[in-house]
Formats: sequence, C-alpha cells, structure tokens
Amino acid sequence: MENEIGKKVKELRTHKKLTLKDLSELTTLSTGFLSQLERGLTNIATDSLQKIAQAFDVELAYFFPSPNKNRKCVLRSYEKEVFQVVNSRFIHYHLTNDFPERALLPRLIELLPINSQEDISPYAHEGEEFIYVLEGTVTLFINHEQVELFPGDSAHYASTTLHNWANYTNKMVRMLVVSSPNPFTE
Repeated sequence: MENEIGKKVKELRTHKKLTLKDLSELTTLSTGFLSQLERGLTNIATDSLQKIAQAFDVELAYFFPSPNKNRKCVLRSYEKEVFQVVNSRFIHYHLTNDFPERALLPRLIELLPINSQEDISPYAHEGEEFIYVLEGTVTLFINHEQVELFPGDSAHYASTTLHNWANYTNKMVRMLVVSSPNPFTE
C-alpha cells in the first residue's frame, strides 16, 4: 500500500508543480522522508499523511484504495484496508472480510486530533456499541456528559443514547469498536 500512497503523493506534487522542498515546507516533513515515501521505501503514519492531504487540499480517503470484496473468514493484519474516512478525522478499518453478512461489525477506528473548540454533535441510532481504547485518550460524549477513556478502558452502551467521540489530544487515538446491528448487512 505504501507504493500506491507514494505514487499518489508524487502525482499530486508534480501536478501542482511543487518540489519536494516545497512540499516539505507545507507539511513539516523532511524532503528525504517525502522522497522515500514517493518511491515506496517507507511507511507513513496517518497523522503525517493528513498533513500531506491538507497541503494538497484533498480528503485523506484519496490516498486509500477501495476495499476489496474478499470473503475469507480470516483477515491477516497485512490485508486490513481502510474502509472509510469520515470528515478526514475518523479512519475506519473493518476487522472482517465478510462484514455485510454478519450481525456484528467489528472495526478499528483511528481518531485524528481536533481542536477542543470544535463543536461535537452527539447522535443516536439503532442498536448498541462497544468501544475499547487501544491507544490514546478518547473523549466520549454520552447522556450529555463527557467521559475521558484511556488505554484499556471500555464503554458499552445503547446506540439509541446520544453519543459521539472526540480526540482532543495531540496524538492519534486507536480503538476497537463493535456495533450491532451491522449497518452494512445485506
């Protein structure tokens, strides 16, 4: 996947007639790192890729391929693909290959940092959710309250309760989320 991301970065950079130095200044990423990325020689963290997306004024999802429709029951860590990027802040990875056929939807969600002044609108929907924080600090909005969740903390609630999540820190948050019913059930 690094090769594909690197190719897309180079295409955007050359299309906008930017040098590696120009892109480095826009993103605070080194020219050496950007050169290696474009050649597929290095991995990139999601928050660094977000800087590049902002520099090019594209959505983060631009850099990720569409999910494949592989139906095996085992999903290897190296096969996991980005399923959806929401508002350039929530990156969803499905943790199953046959998610449309299952009652539960297990996902890995990465939350990029946001400004604490941004308005977070809680919402409700059918079902229930379970979240488990793997990395970082999540602010959970639930029942008109704010609760900080740290690595190893979990929450299980009816999705009909007003809720939402935010990352007010300066580091990536990673969490396991299991939803029922699966909104993608065929």
